[in-house]
Amino acid sequence: MTRRPVQDTPEHLRNKLVGLLTDFANELESGDLRYKVLALLPAFHMLRDLGSSLITQNIPAARDRIIFYLKTYPQKIIHGDELMIVSGISEWARRVRELRVELGWSILSGLTAQELAEAEDEESVIEIDGRTLASMKPEEYLLMKDTQDLEAAYRWNLSKTIRKSNTSVQEKILAFLRQNVGKQVTGEELRYVAGDKTEWARRARELRTQLGWPVVTRSQGRLDLPIGVYVLEEDRQLPAHDRRIPDAVRVAVLKRDGMACQKCSWKHSDISPSDPRKILELHHRVHHVRGGANTADNLVTLCNVHHDEIHKLDIEVDDYLENNQ
Repeated sequence: MTRRPVQDTPEHLRNKLVGLLTDFANELESGDLRYKVLALLPAFHMLRDLGSSLITQNIPAARDRIIFYLKTYPQKIIHGDELMIVSGISEWARRVRELRVELGWSILSGLTAQELAEAEDEESVIEIDGRTLASMKPEEYLLMKDTQDLEAAYRWNLSKTIRKSNTSVQEKILAFLRQNVGKQVTGEELRYVAGDKTEWARRARELRTQLGWPVVTRSQGRLDLPIGVYVLEEDRQLPAHDRRIPDAVRVAVLKRDGMACQKCSWKHSDISPSDPRKILELHHRVHHVRGGANTADNLVTLCNVHHDEIHKLDIEVDDYLENNQ
């Protein structure tokens, strides 16, 4: 059975640890290796007790001590060894995974951060705690938000089912996103759904850039989203010609237009269940089939409602924007 750390006052535990290490000087004279190892065990356990007792609040569970520590230092890159110390247990990494996947805490691991940075070039240069996403080490962690996602338990059960399906990584990711349209899901969730395959971030990007699913992240202009979070804005694919708009151009147009529909000024922050406006799309001033280029000058931001309407009316965009009806 796994030993649980015994919490006490840090000073009392320190004194006991000093005593154990002082006595160990005599054991070093022994020639038997195992005798030395067994003699050191009490000090090893005492060190764990001391680490878990550094959090002086009465928090008996290791998992709760880990999230307390992360919440104390949000948006700070934390090494796994720190979490091992405050948890006081050897299975601290499993507790982090439970917090992240089952309980909805947005904890980004260095491993996922590296995979995200490799697939999303724009993400790799974003700085967190004075470092880029790509520079995070696999054994490092980052609490992105200090609030818990209460729907995470439902998504976790859903993700387990999809994870076991006999489909490709990309199909699993799309199935999960389509079950959570308009909701924020983390890269950690997509990685889990993908069976921890390193290609998950690349496949998620391809859903947007090649297949036309409106999967967005912070680097695609949704500055309201935390780093490492994905949203399938609507359960429909973009027309083939719109899929070829480069991400850099898409972001430039959105920023130029103030992240708002140029017809009605709708923004993502205005979203509501009863409003049919759900996403922002880019409309070609000169249609692509007529030779219009995928350049910022030839694109304008519209909400999905007015984007559909302008295509139905088939009128020039300037005339459409000037008409207040």
